[in-house]
Amino acid sequence: MFEAGGVPRAALTLQLGSYAGFVGAHWWNLQDAALRCESEVQEQERKICPDVLYRAGRTLSRQETYTPRLILMDLKGSLNSLKQEGCLYGDTKIDTSVAWQGNLMTHQEDPPAKNLFLQDLSKLEGGMSSDGGFSPRALPLSKDVSQLPTQLHVSQKGHQLEGSVRVWSDYLRVRLHPRSIFMIHQYNDDGESSQLEAFGQGESLLHDPTYLEELEDRLHFYVEECDYLQGFQILCDLNNGFSGVGAKVTELLHDEYSGRGILTWGLTPVIHNVGVSWKDFYRLMNTVLGIVHLSSHSSLFCPLSLNGSLGLKPEAPVTLPYVHYDVVAAGTAVPFPMAYGQSLPDALCSYQLAVPWTPLSSCGEQKDSCCFAQSVVLRGIGKENHISNLPPGSQPKSALHVCETGEEVLGSYLHARCPGTFSTSYLIQGPCKVLPPYPQFFSALLNKQGFLLDKLPSCSTAVESIPVLTALQSSPALYSALYRLYKELHQVDVRRWASFFSAGIELYDFQEALHELRTLSQCYKTSSELDESEDEADTD
Repeated sequence: MFEAGGVPRAALTLQLGSYAGFVGAHWWNLQDAALRCESEVQEQERKICPDVLYRAGRTLSRQETYTPRLILMDLKGSLNSLKQEGCLYGDTKIDTSVAWQGNLMTHQEDPPAKNLFLQDLSKLEGGMSSDGGFSPRALPLSKDVSQLPTQLHVSQKGHQLEGSVRVWSDYLRVRLHPRSIFMIHQYNDDGESSQLEAFGQGESLLHDPTYLEELEDRLHFYVEECDYLQGFQILCDLNNGFSGVGAKVTELLHDEYSGRGILTWGLTPVIHNVGVSWKDFYRLMNTVLGIVHLSSHSSLFCPLSLNGSLGLKPEAPVTLPYVHYDVVAAGTAVPFPMAYGQSLPDALCSYQLAVPWTPLSSCGEQKDSCCFAQSVVLRGIGKENHISNLPPGSQPKSALHVCETGEEVLGSYLHARCPGTFSTSYLIQGPCKVLPPYPQFFSALLNKQGFLLDKLPSCSTAVESIPVLTALQSSPALYSALYRLYKELHQVDVRRWASFFSAGIELYDFQEALHELRTLSQCYKTSSELDESEDEADTD
């Protein structure tokens, strides 16, 4: 979360890979929903500055735009109906006349069909061009939310897209700058041929001057217009060749923009355990190399996945309270379980034996609440519910019930759960808006604001916003998760997959990375844990 006021500390986001595109599409849709609803929040309550993530611009026709500060890398075939250059800055009056005087034969391909959501979005935004595309002049996409069409604030038409979404652009709500989409035409998004499936392939892409110079040009375009750049946010696929792309990108940023923060999310989709094949070993080797290289060049690296673990046979996906989802196309937003009208002290006191969040880093269930450091954000709780609402003179139920502010309540809870741990916490009143096309996979026990009801309502209503609690922790659980990855590959002869190493990485380099993974795991080991490596003969 970022405080508004003063010079915005801009951040540039990079999305690397198809799954990063899916996660990023939801991320930007949520940011867009918050931006469109910003006028509902009183000025003194605003704590999130959209200028951190967005940039203001102007088209050739002098129309103001407000688009994500984003570079998105993906493969051929991942855009569907979305144009690579976007639609905001295109000139609809391009001269298509041909100087040739002889006979001509025209071959015209029908544009990809848009789903109902994209069709409705184009209608709401005001216009369609002659070729069925979006007319940018119909919508003032400026940072002034008062200019946005009223329909976009109140539209809650349901769109069941789960069965029809093929690529992330099928439900992307925001409009992108022409410098955002960076396509890799050398590999295909789907099919069995020309796949970006090995770490070495991804590394080799940015050894190619064509791709490297294009990336550097886009970086310079966004960075040089920032008055103050605080750093970069990276969403990167770990399970495929984009782990190699991410390794080179973070290395480039680390070298070229020294002193700027690099926050990297390593993403892995849900893996269905249907047996072990060469693809599973590729996935595991990509993951190990990605973790080692991305973490070494990032200020903070965090793996994210709904898988219970990241090994050859991943454990069952995590369960999310009050969310019913299909693991093939799962979202990761978790409503903070709090009853309607309940106070924050009462809600937190109900979690005496467990923390109120679900792990999403494939580290398994944490045995206790011990961690080395943590940062926690809770948003969506109204100020009237921040502190205890007990009548004057009543006996307080706990130490939380005597706190005078919501920030003190949250800080005291974290201190009690994790004594001696360095903690930072933030409390923001504005909820997380879940406007269409965000999937309506919530429990029927939630009301429109995402709070728990006592019983099932007589008629179901769409959830429009949710309270959310998120936590970043440096935890001993990382030791066992990383060490298990090391053991799985240390016990097999990886030379069996010669094609993986023919893609560009040497066997020695992989063995070195495996050793670095083991060393990294030791950083999170506590004195109370048994060092499994001491009980086994190490044949390194």
